[in-house]
Amino acid sequence: MTNYADLLKADNNQPAHMIQIIDAEGFESWLAGQPERVRAIAAAQKFSGKGYEHAIIPGEGAADWSVVAGVANSKKLSSWCLAKVAEVLPEGQYRLTDANPGAAMLGWLTAQYRFDRYRRDENPVGPRVLLTGEIAQIEPAVRLAEAVALVRDLVNVPAGDMGPAELEAEAAKLAKEFGAKLTVTKGDPLEQGFPMIHAVGRAADKAFAPRLIELHWGDPSHPRLAVIGKGICFDSGGLDIKPSSAMRLMKKDMGGAAHALALGRLIMGARLPVSLHLLIPAAENAVGGNAFRPGDILRSRKGLSVEIGNTDAEGRLVLADALTRAGEEQPELVIDYATLTGAARVAVGPDLPALFTNDDELAREMDAAGSEVDDPSWRLPLWDGYAEMLKSDVADINNAGEGGFAGAITAALFLKRFAPEQAKWIHLDTFAWRPSPRPGRPKGGEALGLRAVFHLLHQRYSKTV
Repeated sequence: MTNYADLLKADNNQPAHMIQIIDAEGFESWLAGQPERVRAIAAAQKFSGKGYEHAIIPGEGAADWSVVAGVANSKKLSSWCLAKVAEVLPEGQYRLTDANPGAAMLGWLTAQYRFDRYRRDENPVGPRVLLTGEIAQIEPAVRLAEAVALVRDLVNVPAGDMGPAELEAEAAKLAKEFGAKLTVTKGDPLEQGFPMIHAVGRAADKAFAPRLIELHWGDPSHPRLAVIGKGICFDSGGLDIKPSSAMRLMKKDMGGAAHALALGRLIMGARLPVSLHLLIPAAENAVGGNAFRPGDILRSRKGLSVEIGNTDAEGRLVLADALTRAGEEQPELVIDYATLTGAARVAVGPDLPALFTNDDELAREMDAAGSEVDDPSWRLPLWDGYAEMLKSDVADINNAGEGGFAGAITAALFLKRFAPEQAKWIHLDTFAWRPSPRPGRPKGGEALGLRAVFHLLHQRYSKTV
């Protein structure tokens, strides 16, 4: 496991290799000011000042070398602009020549993430340590990197090793670390109190039994905040079984739970003045003789009856019971994360979580927060005109819209029926996976929409008490 606190240190003038930052606009003037030897070295390494390019510049001695790194904008460093050099530079200490890293600290740290639980790295590279004069920013940057790594780790672990019990264990670790109260409901109490969570998970093996995991933290007099994460640890599709190609990545269907746990860690680590209620409905949607069926009618914790149009639309069922439970404590803000629909990926691709909210100002705040921390989402409408697609002839609502239209929107509209009416609500339909690598962001589990929400919460609550 990467120790991120060892990768970012206060600059006390200790020995370090220098990194000079330039962009394409300033490249020619930089090149013109270099001796012929440096110009030849830059040309040999095909360095032109573009983002993610770099060149090693030898010095007088064997260990006396520096780096020149290209970024998109040398005056405003982004989260990822130093990530490539952090991936490829040799072990050692580094400092920027004319700037502090600022936001780029995050990419420097996350570029050194490794998922090595199941294999040994035959050619390990030692830590690349970045020195900074922004001492007050070191701890927050490390906390963010640790939260991103938590999401990646939990999503990357295969379903056989990351079931509802393991999610419970992760929540228990958080509760112990931050002095929170952990409550777990399973077995008969789950069936009676949270019938849809139980129905989705009842066909799974006993070792993967469904449960609702709840964590309470903070002063009850502070503003109440509910964070919910979909914890479907594996999704076969149930009796409406998925094809093998669609099932291959379903270990990541608990990505919402991973985000919720990571966000909870950030909130408690920053000691935001909120009364936090963290909920994870955890289950495996398995195939078995006692699996819930297409056409079944389930009762929900809220009392609404739900006709099952498709057993593969199970995530919204477990979230519905969790949303109802969250509303019982009268939160002012509810945030849920879920790897909910393929339709969201068709609409906005793998990089952008689809954002739904019942509050326009909150949508603007999320957009601004995402832009500030390089963690964007894209708002889709809670278009009430599509609610008729969820109508049922025999129950209060159907869990799957007919016709295949607007799948992400109809899923969000289903959740809206269970979201607390008095609360502001954000629903993030996130992919939680990166299908191809980018600097600082390897292929595999990924935190999408995590840093933006935390930034929003920090701005909203850090000065309220």
